Amino acid sequence: MKLRDHAVGTAVAAFVFGAATAGYAAEDREWSYEGPKGPEHWSEIGSEFAACGSGREQSPIDLQRTHAAEPEEIEISWQAFGPEVVNNGHTIQANAPAGSYTTFDGKRYDLLQLHFHHKSEHTLDGKQLPMEAHFVHKSAQGDLLVLGVFLVPGQANGALRTILDNAPQSKGTRKVEAAIDLETLVPDDSAIFRYAGSLTTPPCSEIVSWVVYDRPVEVSPVQIEAFAELYPNNFRPTQSTNRRFILFGF
Repeated sequence: MKLRDHAVGTAVAAFVFGAATAGYAAEDREWSYEGPKGPEHWSEIGSEFAACGSGREQSPIDLQRTHAAEPEEIEISWQAFGPEVVNNGHTIQANAPAGSYTTFDGKRYDLLQLHFHHKSEHTLDGKQLPMEAHFVHKSAQGDLLVLGVFLVPGQANGALRTILDNAPQSKGTRKVEAAIDLETLVPDDSAIFRYAGSLTTPPCSEIVSWVVYDRPVEVSPVQIEAFAELYPNNFRPTQSTNRRFILFGF
């Protein structure tokens, strides 16, 4: 178990990677990250995707180190587990069994899954990083929370290695018996950004509580390349902040 104190604010919403978790996106509508069904056309695909074009609290955004806030507690209580690795046509994800959770603002959020984007969806002071990991959670009341972590070249990460080694090369699922420790993909002693936003995939619903770590985690260049071979550009471009506060601090 890891206990981290971070700066947070009062505005909250909730987030989940829509296509990666059943029930949170219109999966009968085809969409893509490029071409005529790419991000700039998502709002044209169907009326249920209208928020992708008209929403005022869309994600991802550029994160800047401003608007410091009082510290709040995040407590990660994740168990090591053998993941169900899924290639869903938009990303690679690792589904988590029941039992792992994060406590945030005094509320418990159960960990549902982890998935990845190349390159990063959020940018940091205008800079896009090589990859971003999203840890998707849901509370008993249905509130949604995502912890976002930037991934940069460095030492290999064992948890990511297990996920990528077992990732189907096309749409499909593979159950893995080897246990992984997802906490190795979360930085220690890092400030965070917190803001209210949206899903970064259709239908782009503005139901997001975003917590993004300022400090990145190292993974190897080979691991980044392995994911990029499957999904070279599965990121949504940054959206306007529209006068939202992006809260930052320890």
